Amino acid sequence: MEHIALYRAWRPQSFQDMVGQQHIIRTLQNAIREQRVSHAYLFSGPRGTGKTSAAKILAKAVNCEKGPAPEPCNECETCKRIAAGAVMDVLEIDAASNRGVEEIRDLRDKIKYAPTEVRRKVYIIDEVHMLTTEAFNALLKTLEEPPEHAMFILATTEPHKLPATIISRCQRFDFRRVSLEEQTARLAEICREEKIEAEENALQYIARLSDGGMRDALSVLDQISAFTDGKVTYEQVLGMTGGIASEQFSALAESLTAKDAGGVLQTVESWMQEGKSADKCMENLLYYFRDLLMIKMVPNAEQMTERVLDASSFHTVAERFSKESLFRTIDTLSRYQNEMKYAANPQMLFEVALLNLVGLDERSETAGSTAAAAVSAAPADSQAVKRLESRIADLEKKLEQAMRAGVSAPSGAGESGGGRPAARPSAPRVSRMAKLPPHMDRYLAHKEDSSFKDIRGKWNQVLQRVKEEKVTVHAWFTNGEPVSALDDSVLVAFKNDIHRETIEKQANRQVVEQVLAQVLGGQWNLMTIMQKDWNEATESASSPTTEVLELEHEEEEGGGKEPWVDEALNLFGENLVVIKE
Repeated sequence: MEHIALYRAWRPQSFQDMVGQQHIIRTLQNAIREQRVSHAYLFSGPRGTGKTSAAKILAKAVNCEKGPAPEPCNECETCKRIAAGAVMDVLEIDAASNRGVEEIRDLRDKIKYAPTEVRRKVYIIDEVHMLTTEAFNALLKTLEEPPEHAMFILATTEPHKLPATIISRCQRFDFRRVSLEEQTARLAEICREEKIEAEENALQYIARLSDGGMRDALSVLDQISAFTDGKVTYEQVLGMTGGIASEQFSALAESLTAKDAGGVLQTVESWMQEGKSADKCMENLLYYFRDLLMIKMVPNAEQMTERVLDASSFHTVAERFSKESLFRTIDTLSRYQNEMKYAANPQMLFEVALLNLVGLDERSETAGSTAAAAVSAAPADSQAVKRLESRIADLEKKLEQAMRAGVSAPSGAGESGGGRPAARPSAPRVSRMAKLPPHMDRYLAHKEDSSFKDIRGKWNQVLQRVKEEKVTVHAWFTNGEPVSALDDSVLVAFKNDIHRETIEKQANRQVVEQVLAQVLGGQWNLMTIMQKDWNEATESASSPTTEVLELEHEEEEGGGKEPWVDEALNLFGENLVVIKE
């Protein structure tokens, strides 16, 4: 006798046979029971979840000789012939190969004729999203007001491609992916009926591979049972599907944590010798680290893992990784996975990705050393130069306080009260305070906002992403720390002027702003300030009274000028210093 594929032999013939769609089954059965069956239905959802099967069961239920009934009897001649596809009034149309306007016009012309064999004509249009725009337009009026004896059931895996005018004329039902437990129980039931010996963890792994599609799971089970002569084990499933045992992933994770590059390459080579493909290994490895992250962060995460059969055995491995290292690992593997799609030698790129993970912490330490060396690289100064710098800094501080207090040069011409010529109306000297960002008062007001606290909480992620993008930028950027945020701008204070100027360069600023957009979401602008300027502004905001600096010129007979006035004149010249009586 000819073998029938399991997914065909075990196709549901009644609503009670369907798995995982109870919310849809109950609604349809109530509609039939109360004689409120609609003229048009839209069944949408992933492949292999029972859309076409539900459409055929509904066609049998409304046309059953013992009905209409919530369940077809599957014993009368009508039910048997509909199941066999032998009833001319129940048409299953493949829209992928009948997508043109002519086919839909032919359907529209024939639908007006009464059924000859059953109670209602049923048109099941599979993959309806494949119809052309003209075909949809030809179907619109008929779909909205079909004859009383006709019913449409549209099935699709991509409902977003359907025009809104089509969706609005149908009752929509969204089929969901079948859960792992329901799939495993159904597979076990089929194995018992088919006299197939199967291990429970093997059936669980098959269910996980199917991604919620019952048809895919039955196809894999059919293939493996044929290969294993009716006895299905977990190892055989792994070998047939190209999967990798979790123990092998654990060994690879141990090599990564031990920074054992040789062990990592040996593991990869053994996988390649077993016939595994590099892209499939990368995919499974991503799932593995994703499961480790779930177990690390979420209590009782067994139901959230993708490929873990025994989550308790993964806790030991998860303890070896921090959450940050797992995030970095997944991010690195994801980037390399995208590049592998276009690589001539995917295995080499897979090996490079793993070696990149091995050297990740080493590069972090190197980057930290580089940054420390850059900070401490300032040349030693003589004592005289240091004293001069101290005096200049003190003078600059007083001048800045004067500028904030509103001191301006006199507008009059001629001699000042002290006999010195007044300042010419030339451009004033640009001080360090001119580099303060705009809206400084608003930055000060928002430095304790909750939104800025969220940014501070994610700042380590920002620094890590900057380091991954460009280590040299990270070496300079790590000198700064966020002090406030305003609208779409983040204000970062730097302790060293050279670090600030380097980050302000267009190329470096662009790297930082891209990372801010990735980590914080949205578009962010980088604003910078010196740390001591920020501290002074904070102190000034907390104490409203500000010292006003007036440079006064002593009388000739008073015995000369103050020494710091002479210093100011020597530094800036007589044209830029105004001495007021």
